[in-house]
Amino acid sequence: MRLEKRTTSSRLALLLAPLGAIAFTLLISALLVLWAGAPVGKTYSLLLQGGFGSVFAFSETLTRAIPLMLTGLAATVAFKSRLFNIGAEGQLYMGAMAAVAVGGLHNGTGLALHPAALFVLMMLAAALAGALLLLGPALMKAKLGVDEVVTTLLLNFIVLLLVSLMLDGPMKDPTAMGWPQSVALMPELELSKLIAQTRVHTGLLWACALSVGLWALMKYTVLGFDIRAVGANARAAAFAGVSVTRTVVLVAMLSGALAGLAGAIEVAGRTSYLTLDMSPGYGYTGIVIAMLAGLHPLGVMAASVFVAGVLVGADSMSRAVGVPTFIADVIVATSLISVLVATLLTQYRVRWK
Repeated sequence: MRLEKRTTSSRLALLLAPLGAIAFTLLISALLVLWAGAPVGKTYSLLLQGGFGSVFAFSETLTRAIPLMLTGLAATVAFKSRLFNIGAEGQLYMGAMAAVAVGGLHNGTGLALHPAALFVLMMLAAALAGALLLLGPALMKAKLGVDEVVTTLLLNFIVLLLVSLMLDGPMKDPTAMGWPQSVALMPELELSKLIAQTRVHTGLLWACALSVGLWALMKYTVLGFDIRAVGANARAAAFAGVSVTRTVVLVAMLSGALAGLAGAIEVAGRTSYLTLDMSPGYGYTGIVIAMLAGLHPLGVMAASVFVAGVLVGADSMSRAVGVPTFIADVIVATSLISVLVATLLTQYRVRWK
């Protein structure tokens, strides 16, 4: 068996590929549901209702989708240039910690700024913290050839240890009765609610605007062309005059900034303070979302809502039929593999010898 490159890919095949991937995912997941002793139809119905079946359910899905959208964008722009950023989780926490440092630790320091100016400063600090965390691995890759997958992954654990140290030290809230959490942001720095009596906040508008902005940057700017060129073939791009090191550094700064903003927006929009369990793996799930979206910034919006709906719906489904919530992780992982294989088959055909 070998793979043979197709000369052309039909539009029908490109349309049917994601549908076939979804059907395959549902089939594999149905086998696991049957193995757990639950009815397939009722399980899928409850999963759908739990994520999208009411205003409350949909609002929870949108709330969960906000950080996923931003970490998905961070992975998208990095992977486009073949900078494999696996450290969005750590960059998210660095952004959240920087946001709390600016917006929560200023009391008594004499820092007298208007809340609007302090909010802008807080977001800039979060973006810069995430960007600088990824800058080191990017420079080591560009200058020394060090594998960024290893360095960015290991930095996640270092950042979590640093967050734990800060929450038990300088950032600890003295009114939390020993619970390891940071001081809270000023109420004026919190994001307003987008839908009344829900947890959906205006961070959703930020995430959607950044998706559109990243799409425009990738499609219509010189930097976007350089990013695509370096991702397609770095040696050919350098031969054509593109500065590979400069492009990799700019991509690292942009990717890290997006992940850092995810942490700041999560703090300002949902929690108002930092804890060690603030993220249930948003940085890692962002990689899945980027791949499901085909590394397209606009597709990240749809992919993040889909993944968030599955994760939220699995909670209510599990309580109703007794299927473990891990079925949501199986659905997300299987859908990723299915989409990758389906996309591969639209570009290659299988030849049997």
